[in-house]
Amino acid sequence: MYSKIVAICGMPGSGKGEISKFAIEHEIPVLSMGDMVRAESENRGLEETPGNIGLVAVSLRQQFGEQVLADRLVPFVETLSQTFVPIIMIEGIRGTAEATAFQNKWGENFTILAIKSDEEKRWQRIRLRGRGEDGSRDDFVIRNLREKKWGLEDLITQADYEITNNSSLNELKQEFQTWLNSIKV
Repeated sequence: MYSKIVAICGMPGSGKGEISKFAIEHEIPVLSMGDMVRAESENRGLEETPGNIGLVAVSLRQQFGEQVLADRLVPFVETLSQTFVPIIMIEGIRGTAEATAFQNKWGENFTILAIKSDEEKRWQRIRLRGRGEDGSRDDFVIRNLREKKWGLEDLITQADYEITNNSSLNELKQEFQTWLNSIKV
């Protein structure tokens, strides 16, 4: 394995998706853990609502273990790494069990990038983006609590790198570029 694997974590609405878009602009492949949950919801014939997405995420973890999404994503990362891309990003790591699974698999080739943002800014972004899974302010609070239970706050605190996203999209892009320049492999 020659690729550096970077998992992006952050609370809902922190800017993980925007960071992923910037990565793609730099020809860095991005795999989304949230897309896996949304696909599983669709496979189960469920409408994309905050309750259904949360139910599927919890159900998967209860049935297959807290690291289930990491386990399911590893083969895709392994396949990508065989193309000798220098960096592969995983968007939306949410739990310490997932981080442990990735760390055990890739060791020093695995790092975590935390995106931090104030709660009110995150809520305003979520209100505007219009995903079916986002819902009301109450749904936002429930989602925050659920993801904290999985260890997301610990991941953010222990991350190898951190970008703060409380300003403009342009400033976030500059922060990403600075970070990217610092980790070039």
